[in-house]
Amino acid sequence: MIPVNSVLQVGFFPEIMQDEVLRRLTPVMMPDPKGSIPQRDVQAILTRPSYPITPALLDQLPQVKMIACCGVGYDNLPLDYLKQKGIMASNTPGVLNDAVCELTIGMLFALLRQIPRAHEFVSKKHWVNGAFPFTTSLAGKTIGIVGMGRIGQELADRLKAFKVKIAYHGPRDKHLPYPYISSLVELAKWSDVLILCCPGGKETERMIHKEVLNALGPSSYLINVARGSVVNESDLLFALQNQIIAGAALDVFENEPNLDPQFLELSNVLLT
Repeated sequence: MIPVNSVLQVGFFPEIMQDEVLRRLTPVMMPDPKGSIPQRDVQAILTRPSYPITPALLDQLPQVKMIACCGVGYDNLPLDYLKQKGIMASNTPGVLNDAVCELTIGMLFALLRQIPRAHEFVSKKHWVNGAFPFTTSLAGKTIGIVGMGRIGQELADRLKAFKVKIAYHGPRDKHLPYPYISSLVELAKWSDVLILCCPGGKETERMIHKEVLNALGPSSYLINVARGSVVNESDLLFALQNQIIAGAALDVFENEPNLDPQFLELSNVLLT
């Protein structure tokens, strides 16, 4: 058994998670995986998917036997290296399914009904000068889901109640009760809203680029609850700045928490 004081916590955790960690463990804290190592004789690492654990870091921690990644994704872990060294790894699949689906649906309504802008319109007393522009309804929209894993399928099941049409894209046809579109560009052309639920990693790196965004078009939206690495942020910024797409909702970023400040200047993007 690994002693409770022989665990290195890499990165920051939300308060409720951190409280639970401290209730069970006495971890050594390493806020930045690129920073100095506070203790080298630890036997386990506790981290989250947004913090890369590199072979260079692990080479300096020769006693590590296990890495626990608190999240669904594990593309931050060097799996080939871990296998070679006999280091165990774990993640928490399924634990965030409900939370991600609920957030995605909230983003969907916030984008289509322009809820943040409507709140600002009323709170800043612009209403006395004229009516808020018409928004659009979710009913009847075409929703393209990129990545039909556990979260994608649960999201699709929830969205059916809103009278939408659903299709999906992924590495293969899973023979689900929704149309499979093998071309991501064709799915983007079909979609009023394109939702990213796919894993990170090399296979999906920057798969949302200029061609996909152009296919999505000026009346459609992008939602990313997958990984920041899935989107080419330079192409997305250009598309948002030039109204190539109607807007986007982003819960993940390429270099989080240090997102590109240009996103903060846009009125057609929702950031969480």
